[in-house]
Amino acid sequence: MKPLRALWLPFAYYFSWVLFGLGGLALNLACVPLLLAPDRERFGPHARRATRWMFALWLRWMRASDVVRVTWKGFDRPLPTGVVYVASHPCLLDAPFLLSRLPDAVCIFKPALLRNPFIAPSALMSGYVSGDQGVDLIRDAAARVAAGQSLLIFPEGTRTEVGVVLNSLKPGFALIAQRAHAPVQIIRVRSGPGLARKGNPWWRLPPLPGWVEFTLDELIPADQLGSPTALTEHLAAHFHATLPADA
Repeated sequence: MKPLRALWLPFAYYFSWVLFGLGGLALNLACVPLLLAPDRERFGPHARRATRWMFALWLRWMRASDVVRVTWKGFDRPLPTGVVYVASHPCLLDAPFLLSRLPDAVCIFKPALLRNPFIAPSALMSGYVSGDQGVDLIRDAAARVAAGQSLLIFPEGTRTEVGVVLNSLKPGFALIAQRAHAPVQIIRVRSGPGLARKGNPWWRLPPLPGWVEFTLDELIPADQLGSPTALTEHLAAHFHATLPADA
């Protein structure tokens, strides 16, 4: 690696996270007063568009600075709403990158994030669903999908453990899709080694430039979902067959 490039990439990597933090802070500060509005739900589409725009801008910076090289396979056509998008989850970057491309998308987030002032206000305004609601979570998420929103969900529940192809999958996505009578779109995600993966926090410098690859795979129509158990097993088999061991 040339000397200037060897200096640039680490700087650009950490500066990317500074930009992420500043952008998130600005967006969340803008959302705080809206949380007090009696009809705050009407601001949801605007919050989702703002979040999508912020993530898209961050992605453009990552690509322009050559910190992360992103490949999109099959995303050259318009993506529909009212779909449950299920993805493998190798790294921390795949969620914001996907949310920058999926139309009118909400996602399921960890309950701990509700205590994070840099994330919670915009997540609540966008209508994201907290992952501690049990049956209520299924009902809420399904209602949003049935109303025409997209849902991004990672059935592994957390980033893929190091040394395995896939964590065990939770059937919540299948229950949501069945209740909403919505199609399931499989997205296969791969990422470079050490790029904000499990056990490798974002502040630990990965090999640069990093890379992330998104592949739009099988679309399962709503009338072919089958039982939640069968659908979950089908998704696990699909990922095991298409993801390499180092994915």
